[in-house]
Amino acid sequence: MSLPRGLGLAALGAIIGIGAARAAEPIRIGEINSYSALPAFTVPYRKGWQLALDEINAAGGVNGRKIEVISKDDGGKPGAALTAANELTMQDGVVMLMGGFFSNIGLALGDYAAHRHVFYLAGEPLTDAMVWKDGNRYTFRLRPDNYEQAAMLADAAAKLPAKRWASIAPNYEYGQSAVRVFKQLLAKKRPDVQWVAEQWPPQGKIDAGAVAEAIAQAKPDAILNVTFGPDLVKLVREGEARGLFKGVTVVSFLTGEPEYLEPMKAEAPSGWIVTGYPWYGIDTPAHKAFLDAYETKYHQHPYMGSVVGYTEMKVAAAILAKAGGTETDKLIAAAEGLSVPSPFGEITLRKIDHQSTLGTYLGKTALKNDSGVMVDFRYEPGQDFLPSDAEVRAMRPQG
Repeated sequence: MSLPRGLGLAALGAIIGIGAARAAEPIRIGEINSYSALPAFTVPYRKGWQLALDEINAAGGVNGRKIEVISKDDGGKPGAALTAANELTMQDGVVMLMGGFFSNIGLALGDYAAHRHVFYLAGEPLTDAMVWKDGNRYTFRLRPDNYEQAAMLADAAAKLPAKRWASIAPNYEYGQSAVRVFKQLLAKKRPDVQWVAEQWPPQGKIDAGAVAEAIAQAKPDAILNVTFGPDLVKLVREGEARGLFKGVTVVSFLTGEPEYLEPMKAEAPSGWIVTGYPWYGIDTPAHKAFLDAYETKYHQHPYMGSVVGYTEMKVAAAILAKAGGTETDKLIAAAEGLSVPSPFGEITLRKIDHQSTLGTYLGKTALKNDSGVMVDFRYEPGQDFLPSDAEVRAMRPQG
């Protein structure tokens, strides 16, 4: 080979060295979450993605490059999340965004991704709007959304003799969406159901005594609960003190997840129909491998947040590996229809709406050794509860 005039072997070697160094630079991912606002979920979530990141990098990274995560706390505020997203993409050079907990923050980040043409993998936000009404080509979502979880719960609720229903939900996008879709799906199966009361406490600021009293006055046969975290603890305590749940069936989003069930200890309710994560009773090989790795690293059991964070990072790495590059269009093409292993089994990112088929567990709450647990549970695959392609096309913007 002949060298360009004036270019010696030393200079050529330097150029090759620079190219190799650039090729070996880590791939940066920007991660945003509400760590200070809801640590019960987000701290295990962070441990989950850190475990996955360690595994990925220990195996050589992605296409010969390690992954570096730059993480920021949004404090539970959409404005702070958007500031973080802008810093990550404009200053830190990340090739994709991931994370989000609250639904209003997830929608804000999805809108940012669409306008800035940045790939966004949402882990936890559950609002249906993220992939349907406000869906866009740049946003993908991991967890089973409100529609799927409502469909699972509505199937169980429809078999109850209850006709008079009341609802309690936080007054923001997540709670509003969950109640709306549950009512719609239950009405299809039980047109005789009546809704006799509803309470919309502000997220994180519930006046549990007043809420419980207002619902009790309506004398419902069953209650739909969407509160979580400290609000849920307060509601259960005040509801039990006022006899709200006596002779009343409760159907509840997320309450079977250990981050919400364990803090109630001996006060945890029994007999509620819930979605959740019974880590202690899942005996599949995929989950056992995850459980063993998590307990070995952190000396504690995983939470639902742990599963979400771990799977989210594995999905992000699989997208990068398949894309063979970091350009946004390549990432989107790689993600659509991609199948990835998870602690719950193989999942797929649907091409039609960018919703993953990750499922969750449905069962009942019970007390065991003065602690809340899930019993009579079964895994519900996400794909079994998603709307049809025709329904998705009617809901989701085209193009």
